[in-house]
Amino acid sequence: MGQFTLSTEQEQILREADRIGREELLPLAERMDQEEWWPKEIMPKLGGLGFLGVTIPEKYGGAGLDYLESGLILQAFSRYNHAFGLSWVAHDNLCANNILNNGSERQKNEFLPKLCSGEHVGCLGLTEPGAGSDALGSMATTAKKNGDGYLINGSKIYITNGPIADICVLYAKTDKQEKRSKGITAFIVETKQKGFKVAQKLKKMGFRGSQTGELVFEDLFVPRENILGSENEGHKVVMSGLDIERAAIAPISVGIAERALEISADYAKSRTQFDKPIANFQIIQAYLAEMYVGIETMKALSWKVLSECGEVEAEEAGRGKIHANTAASVMHCANTCNEILDKAAQIFGGYGYMLETEINRLFRSTKLLEIGAGTTEVRKMIIAKELLK
Repeated sequence: MGQFTLSTEQEQILREADRIGREELLPLAERMDQEEWWPKEIMPKLGGLGFLGVTIPEKYGGAGLDYLESGLILQAFSRYNHAFGLSWVAHDNLCANNILNNGSERQKNEFLPKLCSGEHVGCLGLTEPGAGSDALGSMATTAKKNGDGYLINGSKIYITNGPIADICVLYAKTDKQEKRSKGITAFIVETKQKGFKVAQKLKKMGFRGSQTGELVFEDLFVPRENILGSENEGHKVVMSGLDIERAAIAPISVGIAERALEISADYAKSRTQFDKPIANFQIIQAYLAEMYVGIETMKALSWKVLSECGEVEAEEAGRGKIHANTAASVMHCANTCNEILDKAAQIFGGYGYMLETEINRLFRSTKLLEIGAGTTEVRKMIIAKELLK
């Protein structure tokens, strides 16, 4: 990539992902929203097209691309079906990329090919009913040594892909003597195992159809060789993963905002009041112009930070400049997306307040990315902490 532009290849990836989004994902969006329905056939289809395991090397069945290219795909998918985009990034980044960065050679060979083909769906199990922003310090799920493995007991909540996942990267406390965020271990868990239960599928305000659930573990046995990284060092896996996750999910906001601008401009040209299209009114033009500028700043920051993620080793994440910048990217994109959708809903007026409209679906999505992967308030704390060092 040139410093401020996409390469020809990256432009091509964005165009192709946009085509798939428009042709394959948009037709699914309305039913997903209305029924919290999940289209099972879409993951294997995308696997066949080379749009799963984007950052995974080809030898494990992936596409061997970088974080920026992964972000461009997510941005395009999210224009047409942000609920699917969220599930896609949870699978591709939070699960598969985590295994790539922290897994042993055996684990990569065993788990990545099926995640890349779409035969398996992945999720990440971190948040608990009693632990949100303080996910590590308040972790109550435990893993006790048992023979050549561990017995896991506890629960996780708000888990994207939880109800449909085959593979879960799961965090549990392995050393109760260790205080707060220490003494935690990451495990690769196969959800078909006895003791793994989906307690409930959750219904959401937005991003409906992206399956979200509460998971419960009752004496779930996980063999020792399924530890991801090192025993009691799970906090390192979390921190490196969270930085990349924040940068990786920011493009969802970009895609949602781009689609909102597209349909708002079309609506403004076709909707007439006082005998002329509302696009002729200066206030509507001002809204559209502000939306455009917001999108351009979102793209600039999110692309820059995704490029930076590709230049740091996984173990360097979780601290320093990359820690502040990934928080800044997702914070700016989420906040700006919220502002843009507010203007878009205003352009649509009463029509936009109706539940079944596309603009309403987009509008209801805006809150999640100000909460998930670290709230806006947590992001500000991270940035300020780096500034004040």
